[in-house]
Amino acid sequence: MSKSIQYETAAEFIDAQPERAKAALLKYKECIMKVAPNAEELLNYNIAAYALIPGGKREAQIMLGANKSSIGFYPHPSTMIQFETELEGYIKGKGSVQFSLNNSIPKDLIVRMVKYRLELLTR
Repeated sequence: MSKSIQYETAAEFIDAQPERAKAALLKYKECIMKVAPNAEELLNYNIAAYALIPGGKREAQIMLGANKSSIGFYPHPSTMIQFETELEGYIKGKGSVQFSLNNSIPKDLIVRMVKYRLELLTR
């Protein structure tokens, strides 16, 4: 029975990923920080998370996960609904979307999704 790794920080989580996933995670992080330069980097559910507002709990975070073939982007269900049309063709959950490591990173879409979420949080 294998024991799953428990990370101490988001940076440790990112650094532990295979090179392709690590490079992609850093680009997704860059998109988040472009919109919310003061976002607090933390660990939530043992993956990288970025609190868009000071002290932001799960509802105010964007989370990033990774596996062998994709990056999991968790922007919140409200954001998924808002961008539903643009996310057609991707594997989606209620509050998440998977972006394949075989495709280019949709930076513009990521930035717009983070902006949308931040605007909802700061109204």
